Amino acid sequence: MISVVIPAYNEEGAIAATVATVRSTLEGAGLVPYEIVVVDDGSTDHTADRAEEAGAILIRKVQNLGYGHSLKAGIQAAGFDTIVITDADGTYPIEAIPDLVAEYRRGFAMVVGERQGEHYRESWFKQPMRKLLKSLVEFAAARAIPDPNSGLRVFSRAEAMTLFSHLCDRFSFTTSMTLAYMMQSRPVLYVPIAYHKRIGATKVRLFKDSLLTLQYIVQAITYYNPIKIFLVLSGMTGLIGLFCLVAGLVFKLTTVIELGVGSLLVTALVFALGLIADLLRQILAGAPPAAASFSAAPPVSTGDDLRAN
Repeated sequence: MISVVIPAYNEEGAIAATVATVRSTLEGAGLVPYEIVVVDDGSTDHTADRAEEAGAILIRKVQNLGYGHSLKAGIQAAGFDTIVITDADGTYPIEAIPDLVAEYRRGFAMVVGERQGEHYRESWFKQPMRKLLKSLVEFAAARAIPDPNSGLRVFSRAEAMTLFSHLCDRFSFTTSMTLAYMMQSRPVLYVPIAYHKRIGATKVRLFKDSLLTLQYIVQAITYYNPIKIFLVLSGMTGLIGLFCLVAGLVFKLTTVIELGVGSLLVTALVFALGLIADLLRQILAGAPPAAASFSAAPPVSTGDDLRAN
């Protein structure tokens, strides 16, 4: 019993083939019953029509509210607990889904396709950005993460919905999801997959979406392990303080010595604030969890669209 959720924005050239490939793959692997949920994110082309004609369950959004928002809407509307998410643009190998589901059923909280190949590497500019964000995500989670923002993954609907308030509504959804699972020590497995050339034009705005990803990395650290932020800040002020103190003593510069002493006092204060923040996190973690909720945004398609496979 599997729900495959596919967010789509202006993907009329690929969505029908994607739905058909998902169907033939799941049926060929005996992964039945299943449903294919396509969330049309306010497309201005015929994406919704093509998805409906292909037999997918269709959720229409009248406005483009983002990749993550579409995934949340699709996950909430799904009828089965085992969720597979993939893109509509032909980049992810649909034929890998049965292998990922098999690994998920071994007991992992989430199984992710680790993208490989020339089409994943793409331009010389994207690679350094990916490596930088990957390093930051690994620092935040304190775990090796081969592919933080892969869009082909398998997980539990019930478990994911408890995290909705901490997951990004835009392209950083998968990165924020990775951090949420990793920073709570949930078992996550990465399986190498081939990454294909996309059909149509990319919707990613590299600089803007990278900044948003950085924002969610900082927010995840602040929520799950706040002392790490304060350790970085106190480490920086501590190094500045020691440098100024040594330089002031060597060159007999009173002002520099005072600056060094002041920086060391700030270091102690920042570290103390980190301890308080971590204590508050532990206190809040012991409080009863709030009920997860999500509004899928107006409006959703009619009942005929919602359960026709």
